[in-house]
Amino acid sequence: MSKFALIVAAVSAVTFVASGGYKLIPARDLDASCTIKGNVSINSGERIYHVPGQEFYDATKISHRHGERWFCSEAEAQAAGWRKARRGEALPSAPSAKARPSMRPCP
Repeated sequence: MSKFALIVAAVSAVTFVASGGYKLIPARDLDASCTIKGNVSINSGERIYHVPGQEFYDATKISHRHGERWFCSEAEAQAAGWRKARRGEALPSAPSAKARPSMRPCP
């Protein structure tokens, strides 16, 4: 093997490892417990993840060619810069009457 071929092979290996190497293989393909879907919004390009039970989880399809991927935890998705889908979340309940300030007429 020529010196040039060795240099090309070494640079390729370093680049592969530096880019995450094994992470190029979808996590779902390696571990069936990775059930969080990382979806790229068609309209905004925003990176959003969906967890099982959310409104659009079942309808969300992962397309690796669009940069979409599987995550094994919410922490992993957030660390990669993805945000949780807002739809399907439990809405915060209104504060109870005890938590509201009392309404007194102005003097």
